[in-house]
Parts: sequence; structure tokens; C-alpha cells
Amino acid sequence: MKTFIDEDFLLKTKMAKTLYHDYVENLPILDYHCHIDPMEIADDRRFDDIAQAWLGGDHYKWRLMRANGVEERLVTGDAPGWEKFRAFAQTMPKALGNPVYHWAHLELCRYFGYEEVLNGDTAEEAWQVCNRQLKTLPVREIIRRSRVEAIVTTDDPADDLKAHSRLREDASCPAKVLPGWRPDKAVNITKAGFREYIGRLSEAAGIAITDFDSLKEALRLRMDAFDAAGCGVSDHGLDYVPYMPGHEKEAQSALAAILKTGELPAPEAAEAYQFELLRFLAKEYARRGWVLQLHYGALRNTNSRMFDRLGPDTGYDSIGKSGDPERIAGFLNSLEIEDALPKTILYSLNPNDNAMLDSIIGCFQKDCPGKLQHGAAWWFNDTKTGMEEQLKSLANLSLLGNFVGMLTDSRSFLSYTRHEYFRRILCNVLGTWAENGEVPADEKLLGDMARAISYGNAKEYFKW
Repeated sequence: MKTFIDEDFLLKTKMAKTLYHDYVENLPILDYHCHIDPMEIADDRRFDDIAQAWLGGDHYKWRLMRANGVEERLVTGDAPGWEKFRAFAQTMPKALGNPVYHWAHLELCRYFGYEEVLNGDTAEEAWQVCNRQLKTLPVREIIRRSRVEAIVTTDDPADDLKAHSRLREDASCPAKVLPGWRPDKAVNITKAGFREYIGRLSEAAGIAITDFDSLKEALRLRMDAFDAAGCGVSDHGLDYVPYMPGHEKEAQSALAAILKTGELPAPEAAEAYQFELLRFLAKEYARRGWVLQLHYGALRNTNSRMFDRLGPDTGYDSIGKSGDPERIAGFLNSLEIEDALPKTILYSLNPNDNAMLDSIIGCFQKDCPGKLQHGAAWWFNDTKTGMEEQLKSLANLSLLGNFVGMLTDSRSFLSYTRHEYFRRILCNVLGTWAENGEVPADEKLLGDMARAISYGNAKEYFKW
């Protein structure tokens, strides 16, 4: 029987082991999408204890604790860190098969040298070991030990980018830290706080936003500022990909009405606004050489009582509907017919969309290898099964060798082991194909592919 998380964890064949250990294990990490706070990197934050480092902001762990009946005081409440950590440790024995079980033990091993299985009985020992190690693990040391070469954070157009300014001037920072453009609040015209946000954006851009043209100009000015800070990646969290061509006037009227009276637009007018604004932004990305990322398919804030109590991003989102292929293809085509389609990465939270996305991206490939990408298995899909299914679907219908690989999509500095998890799964898929005679047992061929997917393709795609 194999040892849990030994050096060949998840690697089932001789070729898989060779690919991982000889080709990808020590490659740098390019984290092109995450939610960590850049100011914590600028300040080189030190965590008080492992509960703060591990459980603060991590809704993956929160959901498991709630599923185990842990009271909210021990999840997001004001309970002492030790009590929260113990409650999580007591949850772990029931989490077999969940990726958090793997991630947590990889993190304990890689960052703290703790190789025991975490449970209620070992919680106190793990607490003491981790807290001792944290004294020498500020966030920059975590980044350094993880071999992170570049980090793209998630930043609002109205952000002042002060943290990024500090980091550009700090030669001691071990990784390149770049802003990622996330204009969701400008796109989501029907969401609460839209008018107030437009006021913030107006102030940040230094111009009055009174109509669609002035909104676009304000966004251009902020994109100029992001460009100067090294931004080359945009990201959009969408309920769905909008497609409402030929309704420019309705889009303009919808914005004018909400700015003047606060009147929410009808669904069709809201989609027209979102379509026109997203098309404008995508054209700007193409002109600037930025990458467009579209994340859709999340059903957000499903528990309204807990949303009212805790707010968004606290573990109460779920998988939503599959994407509408006509909308997705129509949006991409509306840009392609003007030769204005930027490099684009599409992510669906619904795993049923794998084949659909892989077939659509094949209709818009040109200019460079893998211009259109089916993004890494995301959120509820970044499981062993989800990653394998995404890789196999991409291989079935496109060119797996051009895939730009994994991202953390995390708020935790300890999440870089997700890249190790992905690389092990990737090498095991390739090694299994070789073992079965489905691909040549050519170490160099497979090793070059594993290395490219794990690091090289992203470096070329994002031009870092």
C-alpha cells in the first residue's frame, strides 16, 4: 500500500514519475490570476498564527467546516485562532476525497515540514509546529520558497494601485507583482451600488461620467494607468456572456437612466449595456495586447440570510447554468469580424461546458499558438477529477500542448501547492497514456509538453 503524500503522490506510472521529477517539479510558478492583496506583499505581512494564514478568507475550508456542523463563530466569527484551527482539524477526517484534504496536507508538508495526518488528535501538535515556522515565514518568504516568478492580482479600475507602485520600486520583492484589470462593477449595471461605483470611477479617472462616451473615456484613462503599472491581463466575472448586437441606443439609454434617476434597466437593456461595454473593453485589450479572461457560470449568494450577515465571497456561491453557446460564440464573432478579438481565456464553473468551450475556441484560433484558451478547471472544478476532465476534453478537441496551465484563483499565500497538485495530475495523465500505448513512450516528447503546459506556454502567452 502506498504512503499518503509521498514523493510519488498521484503518479501511478514510471513515465509519470519521470515527467514530474525530471521535467516540472522545480519549475517556477506564473500565477496569472489570484485574489491575494498586493498590499500584504508590499508590507511583507507576517501572520499571527496558522488559523489567520490558513482560514482567513478561505471559503473552501469554511464550506467544509459548515458541512460538519461547525458553528459560524468558529468559521468566520470572533473565536480564538486555536479554536478555529481545531474545528477545522476535526473536520478533516470526513473530507477524504475532497481536494482540500490534499491541499491542506501538501501545505503542511511543504511550508511547515509537518508530515502527520491532520485530525483532532494531532491538531495541537500541528498548531505548535506551524506557528513556530510562521515566525520565519512572512509572505515574501512564502513566495520565494514557492518559486513564484510572477503574480497577477485582482484590481478594480478605481484602485489607486499604491501597492503596485511600491512593489515596482522594491528590488527585494522575489516576484514580479502586476495588477489585473477587473471591471466587474462597471459592467454589472443591475447590481447594488452601481451608481455609487460610477462616482468612484469618475473620481479616479478625473472626469465626470455622464453618459456612455464619458464612461468609456474614464475606463481608457484608468487602463492607461494600469498599463503603466505593467498590467497585461483583464478578468471578468460574469453571470453569463452577453450577446445583444444592434442595441447600442438601448445600452446608452440604460446607462443614462440609472445615472440620472437610479432606475434599473430591463433585462434586455441591461444585457445590451453589458454587451456594448464588454465589446469596447475587449477592443481596447486587443489594441493594448492584453489578455481577456471571461469567468462565468457561478450562481452567487444563494443563501440570502447569510449573504446579509457576512456579505459576498464567504462560501455561499454554487455552480450555475451551463453557458449559452450562441451567446459565447456570438460575442467572440462580433469582435473577430472587426479583427479585434484579443487573446482570450474562457472559464465555465459548470463542468458540462468543457466540450462546448473546446469546440468554440477552435473556431477562432489564429495569429499565435493557442490564442483562444479553455481555462484551467476553476473553483468547484479544481479537483483531481475536474482537472483530469478538463485536460482530456481539451486534448480531445484542441491542442493540449498549447494550454497555458494552472492558476491559484486564491486569497491564500499558501495555495501555491495547487500548482504542484496540477502538475502531478498532468504528468499522471500523460504517463498513463504512454503506459497504455495511446501516445509514444517518448520521454522528451512528453517531458517537453509537460514543461510547456506547466510554465513555458504561460510565459510566452502573457509575454513575461
